[in-house]
Amino acid sequence: MTDGAGRSAERARLGIAALVLAAVSAVAAVLSGFGHRLGWWSFSIGFSVLAGAAVLAVIAGILGLTTLMWTGATAGRSTVMAAAAGLALSLLVVAVPLHWLYLARVFPPIHDITTDTADPPQFVAILPLRRGAPDSAVYGGPRVAALQKRAFPDIRPAILPVAPADAFREALRVARDLGWHVVAAVPQAGRIEATDTTFWFGFTDDIVIRVRAVPGGARVDLRSESRVGVSDLGTNARRIEAFLKALRARP
Repeated sequence: MTDGAGRSAERARLGIAALVLAAVSAVAAVLSGFGHRLGWWSFSIGFSVLAGAAVLAVIAGILGLTTLMWTGATAGRSTVMAAAAGLALSLLVVAVPLHWLYLARVFPPIHDITTDTADPPQFVAILPLRRGAPDSAVYGGPRVAALQKRAFPDIRPAILPVAPADAFREALRVARDLGWHVVAAVPQAGRIEATDTTFWFGFTDDIVIRVRAVPGGARVDLRSESRVGVSDLGTNARRIEAFLKALRARP
């Protein structure tokens, strides 16, 4: 084998190695969350698997980039495609934890969001479901309220020009339309309790909706809280905003 042919073979192997490592890291990243959702391991192990996948993706990316820089215009098409695919896939895998780190810096370390920080809606039927959860169902008070106000100043209750009974029915319909699992609906108390599960890791978050009469209509308040974690990376706020947007859009 000539020197040129030998170098070409080495470059081809390097490009294939980049693609294989990137593929393995992608599979590990996907399983990190779904493994927890399926009950294979705890969320802390899932995060460790994701971190390991990111490290493997960085190695794959370096191999892919090195192959592309080393081969230049002399490489075969298959080598370039393998290296480029490995580099692209590795960047995609690394982007996930980097995005989470960015969100952790942007959003405050809270996991309990409500439209009424002075008198947050209280969980009743969901309390037995939260037994043993790391996060308490007791609202964090002024500190959490201040952090929420700075991060999510637009989260406010919905004031609807309808009777409380009508507002309750609309709130219940929106909750179900959003795919939430309704745990309790108590019209007499104006209280709806539900859970929502995140897609990837399958974290269960709890929601309580409160409907009260006000002059000229009804006030709808909402609270969404995680069972696990210090920061929810904005998940609960986005959930409340989606609910209020859908509720206010009702005819």
